[in-house]
Amino acid sequence: MPAPDGTPALETCRRAVAMLGGLPGLRLNGVSRWFATAPIPASDQPDYVNGVAALLAEPGQTVDPAVLLGHLMDIEARCGRQRGVPNAARTLDLDIIAIGSMVRSEPDPVLPHPRAHLRAFVLAPLADVAPDWVHPVSGRTAGQMLVDLPEQAIRVL
Repeated sequence: MPAPDGTPALETCRRAVAMLGGLPGLRLNGVSRWFATAPIPASDQPDYVNGVAALLAEPGQTVDPAVLLGHLMDIEARCGRQRGVPNAARTLDLDIIAIGSMVRSEPDPVLPHPRAHLRAFVLAPLADVAPDWVHPVSGRTAGQMLVDLPEQAIRVL
């Protein structure tokens, strides 16, 4: 979905990645290819643009999931996201898929992301940028989980 100022979705995603690279205590370690995907559940919304950015903690730094989530919500707002109705079309939606092998059920964010293993639009770009990452609960890589999914509308941009 274009940003309120008309910026195309792919450009908004690229802008967000640039902002991720400036987060304190982290460095941008890679970005997947970009994928166009149909909304889930199916609706009349336009296709989404999806990708995964890999961030690494700088030496001596640790990642606090709640602090990182706050930074992501700030980037979303700076890119024009307005929070309203759940599952409504949105300008930008940044999620934490995982932080290494951390498992946490509460408080927010739940890690690894509780639905990541069900979504081709997460697993395909995750396999691009972190092919060796292993889901800390299932013990499977993103590529292994991806092949088990039912067909989902996804294409490389």
